[in-house]
Order: sequence, then C-alpha cells, then structure tokens
Amino acid sequence: MSKSFGSVAVLMGGWSAEREVSLKSGNAVLAALKRQGIQATGIDAGRDVVQQLQQGRYDRVFIVLHGRGGEDGTVQGALELLGMPYTGSGVLASALGMDKWRSKLVWQAAGLPTPECVVLDAQSNFSAVEGRLGLPLFVKPANEGSSIGVTKVSDPDGTRVAYESALRFDRLVLAERYLGGGEYTVPILAGVALPAIRIVPAGEFYDYEAKYFRDDTRYLCPCGLGDRQEHELRSLALRAFEVLGGRGWGRVDILLDNDGHPHLLEANTVPGMTDHSLVPMAAKQAGIDFDALCVRILQTTLEAQHASV
Repeated sequence: MSKSFGSVAVLMGGWSAEREVSLKSGNAVLAALKRQGIQATGIDAGRDVVQQLQQGRYDRVFIVLHGRGGEDGTVQGALELLGMPYTGSGVLASALGMDKWRSKLVWQAAGLPTPECVVLDAQSNFSAVEGRLGLPLFVKPANEGSSIGVTKVSDPDGTRVAYESALRFDRLVLAERYLGGGEYTVPILAGVALPAIRIVPAGEFYDYEAKYFRDDTRYLCPCGLGDRQEHELRSLALRAFEVLGGRGWGRVDILLDNDGHPHLLEANTVPGMTDHSLVPMAAKQAGIDFDALCVRILQTTLEAQHASV
C-alpha cells in the first residue's frame, strides 16, 4: 500500500494565525506516515508553495494547514490547477467551512439547525444585539479557527469591546446566541461519522488555551449521550458536512440547547492532529490508532483519483 502513494508532501505551517498549531499537527502526521514506510516530506508552506510542490515532483499532498491559505480553498485551488491529488475537501467546501457566517446560511437554507447570529459592524446597535440574542453571547471572527479572537460576553455593553477585539482578526464579525446544553464534536472519516466527543472546558469556554495547551479540559468519548441521541448527532454532522460539499475527512462541532436539541456550530475541513486533537481521539475510540488514521486519510486521495477517472 505504501508504494501506491508515491511521494507525499505534507503541507504544514503556512501564514495564518494558526501557524504554530499547524506545525504541531503536520509534524505528527509526517512522523506517522514515515513510520508506515510512506515516502513523505514535510513542507513549511510559504507564499512560494506552488513552486515548492512543482520542484519536488510530488505525487500527492496531505494538507495539514489550518486557517487561511490552507483551509479556505486557496491551496486547494492551486492543487487543482497542478492536477495534484490532495487530502480533504475541495475548493468550495473548504471556503464555506472556513466562513462561519456563510456556512450557517447554507445550513439554514437546507433546513438544518444552527444558533442564531447577527453580523456586526461599527454602526451596530450593540445593546439591541445583546437584547436580541441574550447574555451571555459569543463574538467571533467569521474566518478564523481554533477560537482565535473569540470572546464570551457576559456583561451588558461588553459586545462592542468584543467586536473591536475580533476585528483585529477579520473584517467579518459575528455575535452568536449562547447555548448551554453542552458542546460536542463529531469527526468524519471517508463518509463515516466517528464517535461523538463531549468537550467540558475548565474555563469559561473552549478557547485556544483549552484546545491546545491546558490539561484540565475534559474530553468524554464515549460522550455520555444515549444511543438514539448520539445517532442523531452523528447523522446531523454527516448531513451538515455533505451539504457544504465536504469530502475525505473533517469535523463538525455541535451545541445542545437546554432541551437537548442539537445545533450546528461550525465545520472544520482540516482539523487538528496534535496530541490534544479530537479526530485522533474519536478514531482511537473506533479502534483506529494514529498511524492508521493518517494512512486512511491519505488513502482517500487514491479513492478520489479513481472516482474522477
């Protein structure tokens, strides 16, 4: 099997705000592929990434770039032009998944539940937004991942300050209704929803520190829901990923309201692959170790090639 992959470029790093996380993920994937006898080379992607790939004469690409430039359809478009197979979703699904507002619009059009949100700008009536969505609420950049720039607003008149903070990361900023019934995530691998994970942060919410550095965040897998409710979560995640056009692998984050009803939070088309990451955790629960997971993700590039012939 390893020979059928040929020469593999593992793209990591990049220039987004998630660069450091991407380097951790990429190096973990690179080591796993090498342990499995796959001819893999790590590339810290810069603006000259197309030239790097052309010069290396690679057969396929394992994308582990998080955030803008790597998860938003940019590098996917370049690889399409090069005719080089790559892991994960294509241009459209990558772009939609990166944009939290537009992915919500697509889900709403498909009749799928997602927390109510309001697009903010400098002229917004922030008090009215707080009145409409209630407190607490979340303010977030629409096109960042890893909870970068996200603020949980609990006090009246705090939304304006949170908006100005988020504006440092993106011109498109959302205020989103808080749902307090629990946070879950459902990884997806080759059209199959893996076991759901419940995320229980020790702090105010599941922020950047909790995701990658704190050791007191609790991850429950099995997630503690009954079979029927977990099946509902997994089915909703698959449908949400499908509606965006997702393929290969990814992760869909879901919130429950106080009545236990699920609402789609966001889709991740290049999830983290660090020692704190959730896709490897769910895969392990399903009996797939980290090395096998990386190989299985890479294998989807062969399947995509065969489907396009």
